[in-house]
Amino acid sequence: MDPVHIVIVGCGRVGSGLGTSLVGQGHTVAIIDRNPKAFRRLPPEWGGATVVGSGFDRDDLDTAGARRAGALAAVTSGDNSNILTARIARETYGIPHVVARIYDPRRAQIYLRLGIATVATVSWTIDQVRRRLLPDEMLGEWSDPTGRLTLLERELPERWAGKRLGDLSVPGEVTLVAVTRAGVARLDFADLVGQEGDLLHAMVTDSARQHFIARLDGSSDAATTGARP
Repeated sequence: MDPVHIVIVGCGRVGSGLGTSLVGQGHTVAIIDRNPKAFRRLPPEWGGATVVGSGFDRDDLDTAGARRAGALAAVTSGDNSNILTARIARETYGIPHVVARIYDPRRAQIYLRLGIATVATVSWTIDQVRRRLLPDEMLGEWSDPTGRLTLLERELPERWAGKRLGDLSVPGEVTLVAVTRAGVARLDFADLVGQEGDLLHAMVTDSARQHFIARLDGSSDAATTGARP
């Protein structure tokens, strides 16, 4: 991937860690923060730029190189500030890749549907804890803005061990996209036979979600035939 100039607004733990990682990958980075002391979180050898200012002040954004930026991340501690910064980045500067960190999950869904990529911190944390508390629960990794498609992650039920995993796919409704076995993700699963401990990753339409769960759990007649009734 060619180097990209990236503007980060907020030099907290997320912003400083993100900036350090991106510079290490060869990208140019400028971080904006109101508090000059926040830049102490950056390592002494960090090779990016720092700007004391606001993510929705155009002079500060210009100083950070927003007009040539290929991406911007708004990761301050304020939802309103992050959304305003993201909108200016998209609408004024035309930055193609913009993401805003949002603490309120309800707001995150609203802005996602408006085309502003968001990361809902609280929702992500809750989801990760649930995954470890209830490993057998069917959980969504990702959903498209309309909510019609969801990428689901589920440990293979014991009843599917020894069966062909490719049979889980249903054209237009369910597509098995990957299988993780012994910690290794695999795409060559068309003729792969299920084993205990396999982790399934499947793209499922909203209307087919419950049927897919029923097939896995054995509460559908289709589970024994590999086809929809």
